[in-house]
Amino acid sequence: MLIRVQNICVAVFGLILFACVPARKFEEVQNRQKKCAAELEAYKTANMELENKNNELNAKFADMEKRIAALQNDTFIQGMSLRQLTENYNNINKTYQLLLDKNKELLSGNAEETKKLMKQLQVTQEELQRKEDALRALEKDLNTKTFELSKREARVKELESIISKKDSAVKALKQKVQDALLGFENSGLTIEQKNGKVYVSLEESLLFSSGSYTVEQKGVEVLKKLAKVLEQNADINILVEGHTDNVPYKGSGAIKDNWDLSVMRATSVVKIITSNSKVDPKRLEAAGKGEFMPIDAANTPEARKKNRRTDVILTPKLDELLQILETN
Repeated sequence: MLIRVQNICVAVFGLILFACVPARKFEEVQNRQKKCAAELEAYKTANMELENKNNELNAKFADMEKRIAALQNDTFIQGMSLRQLTENYNNINKTYQLLLDKNKELLSGNAEETKKLMKQLQVTQEELQRKEDALRALEKDLNTKTFELSKREARVKELESIISKKDSAVKALKQKVQDALLGFENSGLTIEQKNGKVYVSLEESLLFSSGSYTVEQKGVEVLKKLAKVLEQNADINILVEGHTDNVPYKGSGAIKDNWDLSVMRATSVVKIITSNSKVDPKRLEAAGKGEFMPIDAANTPEARKKNRRTDVILTPKLDELLQILETN
């Protein structure tokens, strides 16, 4: 555009210069030339401004193209991301739906399981209650038995104390009898303590003649001394047992056999004790055992000699002990 203006001005100037025109016209041509030059200058300035603006616009256009390309790239990427997100969302939605379905199934199953568990729990609670009731009953019974046991233990201790006292009394009684009958133990007399009793065993030769139930003088002396000890110990019961050997008794009158002989000998001893002391007859008991409780079962002269005896059995009274036993 600028070149065209220049060409026009040159043509005009040539026409003016070479044409035969008047001065006025020439002046007009000069003015026009100046005007054209001014316009040319203005056009140059405008052209420069337009070129600058064009460069700016081109730069902006290039920048816009870059931005558009970037936006297109971003749009592509975002589109891909959107598609991926959509796909992920669809998958998540499917998974969520599956979870909902499974949850419903679980809830349904849990309801049945819970019902079953509740029933089992109820049965267990009932069983526990029964066991607790049984336990309480056992505890009550145990407490009762413990109380009874403590009472029995107290009674046992009391009994042990009484028995200990009785044993001590029996031991002391034995010693008294030994002291009273000192000198006779080597003459057919033995004194033993067994089963809580004192056994004073007198051989036949110390008391009686063979086949007789009359106590001889030596035997009377022994029984008198024994009677004094018994008189001083009123809490002792006295059992007199007569024993024979296994040889059949051959006699006449009131005595027919060994039974009769053993009974009569025991009775004779009892009478001597009561007649020579203040021993209460209620404390005495006479018994005949015949040949049926031998010390030695051998059928020899030595065994028969041992078996022919009279036993005076001294037993502490057990009234206190019996009273305790009766309360159980």
